[in-house]
Amino acid sequence: MALKVGIVGMGNIGNVHAGVYMNNPKVELVAVCDIIKEKADAAASKYGAKAFYSVKEMLDSGIHLDACSMATAGVENGGDHFKPTMELLEAGIPVLGEKPISNNIEDAEKMVALAKSKKVPYGVDLNHRFTPAARVAKEWMNNGRLGKTHIINMRMWINNPNESSPWFHMRALHPHSFDVMRYFCGDVKSVAAFMMKGEGRNIWSNCQVLLQFENDVVGNLTGSYDAGGSYGLERCEVVGSKGRFVLEDACEHLHFYPRNSIETETYDYLGGMRSFNETFKDRIGVWIDQIEAGVSYDKIDGSGEEALKAQRIIEAAIRSWQTHSIVEL
Repeated sequence: MALKVGIVGMGNIGNVHAGVYMNNPKVELVAVCDIIKEKADAAASKYGAKAFYSVKEMLDSGIHLDACSMATAGVENGGDHFKPTMELLEAGIPVLGEKPISNNIEDAEKMVALAKSKKVPYGVDLNHRFTPAARVAKEWMNNGRLGKTHIINMRMWINNPNESSPWFHMRALHPHSFDVMRYFCGDVKSVAAFMMKGEGRNIWSNCQVLLQFENDVVGNLTGSYDAGGSYGLERCEVVGSKGRFVLEDACEHLHFYPRNSIETETYDYLGGMRSFNETFKDRIGVWIDQIEAGVSYDKIDGSGEEALKAQRIIEAAIRSWQTHSIVEL
């Protein structure tokens, strides 16, 4: 029997989730919800689902939901996640939230704590870690091909002229960056950040963030809302004692460079994945598979807890720049 799922927030990303659900044979999209009536009604007509205009209305209707996507936006793209997520978790419904988990760290902590206390699966769309190329790179690390990990360098930049807050660039874009860095290198213990306002900007739209991980790996993030173009938006390099890999644009190209040889390996479009937009299918597919399999709340890949850890790094970077100091996590 197909899993019955709903979506809260029928903007652009909510419709991306809907498209993935509609093409997943394990899923029936039964509910769409948005406080803007026209958006909910349009989605209901397009996807053959029932429209709701609040989470309370949806829950009070008695409709059965096996899981729900949380694709609201709000301030810094995460300001509207808290209340509807808490309502769903309180009702015992597994939630797949969009990033950032929240632009407010206290709200993020409350969501994670509620999911844990009620033992309800809670995931976040940290889709960069779910690509075939990222999985292969992780396998290389796990089987010792890189040797002892020394360094991770991450770059993520896009052209984004929006200026909703001084910290919009940090809180909205870099949950992805820091999650990828944590995926490959583990928890972070120290953060130091430097930031710059781009030409004509009122926000801190460029950053360099230095990290030291619990395992003593050292790392660097270069981030910007003033750079990039149609290509070269993302690059992750992990360096070990035996070799290094470079992962380009989340999924498109993966290279391996042995330390003591001129022979290299390049893999293009592993698993047939050719663009960032295709990463939603893999990430949401894993979520659906885990819900169908009854995976325990504390075994969810790309969990709310991991999203919270990425957000804590962001807040540490902001404090570091504000105080011109190294911040310990």
